[in-house]
Amino acid sequence: MSAALTPAHQHLSALRGEALLNLPDWSGVRRVNLDGLGLRALPEREAAPDLTVFSVYDNALTGVPDWVWTRRGLRTLNLSANRLTALPAALGDLRELRMLDLGHNELAALPDVFGGLDRLAFLYLSHNRLTALPESLRHLGALTYLNVTDNALTRLPGWMGELRALTELRLYGNPLEALPDELGALDALRELHVMNARLTGLPASLGRCGALEVLDLQGNALTALPDSLGQLARLTTLNLRFNALTHLPGTLGDLRALQTLDLRNSTCAGTASSACRPPSTRWSRGAVRCTCKGCELWTLNDLLRARSSPPLTYTGRSCRFLPGRSPVRSARRVSG
Repeated sequence: MSAALTPAHQHLSALRGEALLNLPDWSGVRRVNLDGLGLRALPEREAAPDLTVFSVYDNALTGVPDWVWTRRGLRTLNLSANRLTALPAALGDLRELRMLDLGHNELAALPDVFGGLDRLAFLYLSHNRLTALPESLRHLGALTYLNVTDNALTRLPGWMGELRALTELRLYGNPLEALPDELGALDALRELHVMNARLTGLPASLGRCGALEVLDLQGNALTALPDSLGQLARLTTLNLRFNALTHLPGTLGDLRALQTLDLRNSTCAGTASSACRPPSTRWSRGAVRCTCKGCELWTLNDLLRARSSPPLTYTGRSCRFLPGRSPVRSARRVSG
């Protein structure tokens, strides 16, 4: 166990930025913060073995000094918003890591060395050039947050269903055409974000993600949804904006926790009124209706059937209203 910090060492631990760069000896430093200094290289320093936080966010680094990878006590490592193109295998030796941020770099691949990082809870890989994920990620049993947005992933491996601690998964901005069936095993997942991809369908297994509260599918090529989505008893937000849906499954009427449903620029892609018929008789009772380019859209009042949660906010192509109110009085324009 490391010795308690002396008052002098506590002062050193609070230094950051230019003050830290001007310090010739980092032996008493536990937290290094050199964010936003425009650095192209890092100084060679013999940092103390008990260094726990190292952050060099928003610089111009093309590499990281070897001594960083020998600091085995690191819990937070933030290398985001630099110009890194590769990482060493020594990354896998940082077994105390809880948070690793590699976002906004130029990484085309990652070393397959994540198997020993069994305490890692937050992993940010967004805005790189990744075409695949290393298989060793499947062993991150403590991972609760994974962000791989804005890369070049065309498929997701089935083993992602083994990341059973995940509560938030962000996949948007990748050319994904499908999601693996195995995602249905993520029974702790609360948020799934897959906007601006190329999805043409969803696996029926998503209905088994019983903890899911937010499902954001904006900007895909979906024409239909699986009936199993009606099993998502905790779902509060369903974003289907900018898709090509021609009908909704009647089982969505079972989503009694649903508060926000966004269908703007998604349904009634043409003007044919046949695309706007109610998907189920359970949706057809009541007077709450929205119009879209002159044709009648679905009635949605039954989504509030036996509901004790807050009222549903429904967003159509051009208006927003709460079921149960007169559409004339409650409709108001929203930005498209």
